[in-house]
Amino acid sequence: MQLAQLNLQDIKKHRFDLAILPWGATEAHNFHLPYGTDNYQNGVIINQSAQLANERGAKVLVLPEIPFGVNTGQTDIPYVINMLPSTQQAILKDVATSVFKQCDKLLIFNGHGGNDFKTMIRELGLRFPGKKLVTCNWFQALEADKYFAHAGDHADETETSLMQYLYPELVRPLSEAGNGQNKLFKVNALNQKWAWAEREWTKVSNDTGVGNPSKSTAEKGERFFNDLCQVISQFLIDLSKTSVDDFYGY
Repeated sequence: MQLAQLNLQDIKKHRFDLAILPWGATEAHNFHLPYGTDNYQNGVIINQSAQLANERGAKVLVLPEIPFGVNTGQTDIPYVINMLPSTQQAILKDVATSVFKQCDKLLIFNGHGGNDFKTMIRELGLRFPGKKLVTCNWFQALEADKYFAHAGDHADETETSLMQYLYPELVRPLSEAGNGQNKLFKVNALNQKWAWAEREWTKVSNDTGVGNPSKSTAEKGERFFNDLCQVISQFLIDLSKTSVDDFYGY
């Protein structure tokens, strides 16, 4: 069920337990992948996962995708579209206000590493008592190193293999791709998970990639995609069927 494809008659016939807001980004992905990579991947993954979930009794509705994300570290790259977190919060508040008139749960389905909705959910949660805001990152749902030889985090073997499978017509030959080599911070703690600073992208990577895409194949992408959609569909089923009044157990 995709809201953009439904009409008012369709909507009146159905009750949805979960609305899903896909959120991506528009940014450079090395020399071989399109700027819309995050949005292309995000859309197919969530629509396939939602279809699988609904076939197994869930009642989920996929909203139109937000195609712009937080890219504050990449504003010197041509036509990268940056959306500030404060703008994201305003958009999320407006979407949630509309959605929560109809159903109790809204999932932000995130496809971009620069997006972080946790603090927004904490703040907006106070505005919507009795409702549930949830977020997830599909790229953290599986262990990529079990599928790929050189997993990175941007325009790498994972993203390239997925795009080779899902949208092969949009992928340039791998001979044109950069090697995705990236510089680490000189402050070692920043290379670990307990300290953080924003990466200035053009100082980190010569091709905007982080991770070598040279071993990418459509076959790897297909296997990863199918397993990923199974995991996410089960998550959607669980989230759809769990009442906001009965969210915790022992």
